[in-house]
Amino acid sequence: MLNRNAEALFWVGRYIERAENHARLIDVHYHIQHEGDFDNEANKWERLIDTLGARTDYLQQFDLFTQKDVLSFITLDRGYTNSLFSCVSQARGNLRTLREKLPSELWEVLNAFYLWLGEKQVDDILQESPHPFYKQIKERSAMFYGVQQSVMPRENEWHFMESGRYLERAENTVRILQSVLGAIREDQAPAYPYLLAVLKSVSGYQAFRKYYADKVTVEPIMEFLIGNAEFPRSIQFSFERLEEHMGQMELASFDLNGPRDKAIRQAGKLKADLACLEREDMALPLVQPLLDGLMQSCGKLGRAMAAAFFHLEEVGA
Repeated sequence: MLNRNAEALFWVGRYIERAENHARLIDVHYHIQHEGDFDNEANKWERLIDTLGARTDYLQQFDLFTQKDVLSFITLDRGYTNSLFSCVSQARGNLRTLREKLPSELWEVLNAFYLWLGEKQVDDILQESPHPFYKQIKERSAMFYGVQQSVMPRENEWHFMESGRYLERAENTVRILQSVLGAIREDQAPAYPYLLAVLKSVSGYQAFRKYYADKVTVEPIMEFLIGNAEFPRSIQFSFERLEEHMGQMELASFDLNGPRDKAIRQAGKLKADLACLEREDMALPLVQPLLDGLMQSCGKLGRAMAAAFFHLEEVGA
């Protein structure tokens, strides 16, 4: 398949995953701040903007961090490239170019998602509680992935979309953990409500309790979210799936297997390094550098995948 088609599919996976992740972050953050974990009205919304790395873009439009402005910007803003609407719109645009080559059900679900979200106003989010709105975002994302799982042949198109999904998931889990650790240090507050929030943000609370019962402390939660090979939103699980999907991609040219193998080795090394971690490595003084390194590794792996699969003319030159 053409490299531009491969890249489009890869980014469909990333954008849908990013939209779902933003919905999880916003929903959980909203409930934390209403439980009184943050005392300063502006600070609690400013922190959400910083978690998404959107401060510069936000301040170009707004002077204050208010609930209405922050939720409108992150969710519906058409100029901010990482808003929920923009992620769904860009995924739809990429899928539209490949409509004739993919099952029609994928387009129907994603187009309906885009049209539904495009009709929303910020007042629709703020009615009573934003929770039902963001719950629908998560459900529509799950519907897309459910259709994808059901109807897509397990060929290159499938593997590229899944690769984007799992690279984005690994990076998002790292970002959530970095944000929560920063909040704990800044507030000098008990870690429990923050760690409980991050478990809920990845729908991992019940699964965590099966492994660790009542041990809701820093090390077990970090061990679960970073190194658990069975939980679908852990970093370890994401790298395992990413390595698997890259290994099953079939390239037209044998000469291009070199860059592909390099990217696979990078994912495999990350997976192996995580498997070697001990619980002691997850303690607060040590886990922050670990997460910073993982974030850099995600960026490096993304660039290696671009060189291996999407910029083939440059590789072959």
